[in-house]
Amino acid sequence: MPLGRETLARLPVAVRRPTYDPDAVSIGIVHLGLGNFHRAHQAVYTDSLLADDPRWGICGVSLRSRGVVDALRAQEGLYTLVAKDDSGAQPRIIASVREALCGADAMPAVIARMAATTTRIVSLTITEKGYCHDPASGRLNFAHPDIAHDIAQADAPKSAPGALLRALRARRALTPTVSGKLTIISCDNLPHNGRTLEGLMFELADAADPTLPAWMRDHVTFPSTMVDRIVPATTAQDIADTAALIKVQDAIPVMTEPFTQWVIEDRFAARRPAWEEHGAQFVTDVAPFELMKLRLLNAAHSAMAYLGYLAGHEFIYQASADPLFASLVDHLWREVEPTLPPLDIDVQQYQRDLMARFRNTALPHRTWQIAMDGSQKLPQRILHTVRDCLAAGTSIDTLALVVAGWMRYVSGWDERGKVIDVRDPLSTEFANAASATRGSPAALCQRLLGLGAIFGDDLPRAAAFTAKVENYLESLFANGVRATLQRHLS
Repeated sequence: MPLGRETLARLPVAVRRPTYDPDAVSIGIVHLGLGNFHRAHQAVYTDSLLADDPRWGICGVSLRSRGVVDALRAQEGLYTLVAKDDSGAQPRIIASVREALCGADAMPAVIARMAATTTRIVSLTITEKGYCHDPASGRLNFAHPDIAHDIAQADAPKSAPGALLRALRARRALTPTVSGKLTIISCDNLPHNGRTLEGLMFELADAADPTLPAWMRDHVTFPSTMVDRIVPATTAQDIADTAALIKVQDAIPVMTEPFTQWVIEDRFAARRPAWEEHGAQFVTDVAPFELMKLRLLNAAHSAMAYLGYLAGHEFIYQASADPLFASLVDHLWREVEPTLPPLDIDVQQYQRDLMARFRNTALPHRTWQIAMDGSQKLPQRILHTVRDCLAAGTSIDTLALVVAGWMRYVSGWDERGKVIDVRDPLSTEFANAASATRGSPAALCQRLLGLGAIFGDDLPRAAAFTAKVENYLESLFANGVRATLQRHLS
């Protein structure tokens, strides 16, 4: 029997379920990017407050794929969140996503929802590549095919920025007064994500509709946020385990850890949900939290993803439990620490807590999944830190090793001679570079360093950086990951 409204009463007593009537909830939020992370994070905070304030139901939008949209509709907007650690699993039914749309076949409805006066917030979890920007500079990539399309055919947008722009134009036309005010919240791992998105949207508006920016300045805000929860991809085994746990079938359960964090800049254009009553933290400056997470959690994830995958670790919990990789992460954090701003927390305890989270064997997070889209992740997770260390004259040895690990990974072959399924917007460029330089790690290094969208113009000229990356890459090819790590960490 499938999960739905009629089956809620039949669930085991231990399954937490909504304490509100989903039919009484109205849409106040449109969310772009209806993936696992949103459904394990923002949708959960919102679910917790709907019993007290039913104005904040979510219209969830998948810009391209119908899979989750169709499944949510079949389950009347319900799905299971399973928080897992080594002590057990805690299931909870989430009902905050009251409408699901697919942009590929219902973009007019998506635009109408974002333009509606009842919609006060649009939020996004579209991953770094969804912003169609140059990660090295943070500027909009006007050569991106979706952006070029959205400027030429603004009424049929393909990209998230294009859809936002079309919605803002519609909103201006429908609600020219104060009622048209809107808050757009990025929940992706971008540096200064609110300011970055704001800059991209003003760049796009200037190019596509020069009359719009003045209205946007008075009616739209872009708060920055920091989000943190480990959410791996759902597997067939997860679906079977969830069915055994809740005694009904859920096609789209979400697995996550008990830990969750959401820090939000309190810069809203109009009214907002009381997320702080359910664990979110509103602050005047998100940057210190954001930098800490990017440079400690996300950087460590990337280090273990690339080098761990190459060394044969399928999951993060395996890599983090390997003493060699635990030492790698510790060395990485020692290099990162001097670049962190003053924080009113115990950074050493934060790191210990991170390692415990990494080692959660109940939550198998694939290194291959984290390794995806490295061209978009590397600048903010690693390269900006490299720049700060170079400016301060501090060590970049481990940071350079992680970059070399990424280069070795995107070459497309692992240490056993098996093809790596490299998922990245620049995967064609990587394959071409590997083919043209096969047998010469130094040439591959120089070719990849020449990708300005990743490394900018400055890092390829920083000899202290490039020499270390090249040396490590040569060692990774000649000696393998473990020998290279042992030499580096000794």
